[in-house]
Amino acid sequence: MLFSGLLDLPWWGLVLVAFGVTHITIAAVTIFLHRHQAHRALDLHPAVSHFFRLWLWLTTGMVTKEWAAIHRKHHAKCETAEDPHSPQIHGINKVLWGGVFLYVKEAHHRPETMERYGHGTPDDWVEHNVYSKYALLGLTVTGVSNVVLFGIVPGALIFLTQIAWIPFWAAGVINGIGHYWGYRSWDVPAPDASRNIVPWGILIGGEELHNNHHAFPASAKLSAKWYEFDIGWLYIRVLESLGLATVKKVAPTPRIEAPKPVCERTLQAVIANRYDVLAHYARSLNKTYRQELARLRRWSPRDAEALKPIKRYIVRMQQVSAVERTHIAEALKNSKALATAIAMRDELAAIWARSSASREQLVRQLQDWCHRAESSGVAPLVAFSRRLRSYA
Repeated sequence: MLFSGLLDLPWWGLVLVAFGVTHITIAAVTIFLHRHQAHRALDLHPAVSHFFRLWLWLTTGMVTKEWAAIHRKHHAKCETAEDPHSPQIHGINKVLWGGVFLYVKEAHHRPETMERYGHGTPDDWVEHNVYSKYALLGLTVTGVSNVVLFGIVPGALIFLTQIAWIPFWAAGVINGIGHYWGYRSWDVPAPDASRNIVPWGILIGGEELHNNHHAFPASAKLSAKWYEFDIGWLYIRVLESLGLATVKKVAPTPRIEAPKPVCERTLQAVIANRYDVLAHYARSLNKTYRQELARLRRWSPRDAEALKPIKRYIVRMQQVSAVERTHIAEALKNSKALATAIAMRDELAAIWARSSASREQLVRQLQDWCHRAESSGVAPLVAFSRRLRSYA
């Protein structure tokens, strides 16, 4: 009874069981809680939906409404003082090792979060009378079942692994490292600091691709580049093939045609593909930077050295302080081409941020932007403007 239960498994069998049950929990979090409940990126068959609810009750004790509400607030208030779990605000160590406590604090001490962001989550009899009312009962059932099936010591170890898995990997790693370290495919608006931790989302169900998710939060698919892999998306496709899931939205795929005059259709395509637009502009800007750096090295090495510290701002749309902005302006004094390209990038990003402007006004602004870009004489900027007019 101490080391074996109804199932007398070897040590490697117990390890497989532990990884298996925790991976089901990861799948339940990413597919049900995250993509289905928090973002409505897909619909699930009631049987699948309730299986995930039951499994999460048994293995985590999490309440669906609390999880969805806190996550929605995180997106709405990202990297601000109201963000429930930003490492930019609370510090990486506090979020990585104690992220679960930030969840508990938000859920139990901020009822206004549940009221404002918890809409549309399960509201049936079993939610009110079992899952929410007896949140810890499920964990008790799982702990006792583990001991009976695998023995006291193996059962207890598997149970401890189960209850620590989500607090560490989801509440800690994704919410902490996913906003602190990694690569960025998309220039999401500041102060959002989201990062893709690794390009292969397997261990944490695809949630490793966190910057992709922040760029396209309503997408059921978290991978975006050819080299990225989202195992959660694989599971969703399997469910969809069985008639158990319906994908409602994925990130847009840019469609490029021959360049044409800017019209409302162009504007719609540019806004829909704005992160792809900015990614290509970053390449254009980087090319301009290299050309200007090479030119200044030949004619003014001192000015070329002054350009080097601002490369990070050039490649990525970074928030800068007033002092940094002064240094950047000083460094750009001898590079009209680069100064023009940076200013026009900020103007382009501002076009789709002007929610109060009419469609006609935005079309005219985009037309004017393209005209000025193609008249600038900056070759990479001219080439980019032509590409911009190719979005369909």
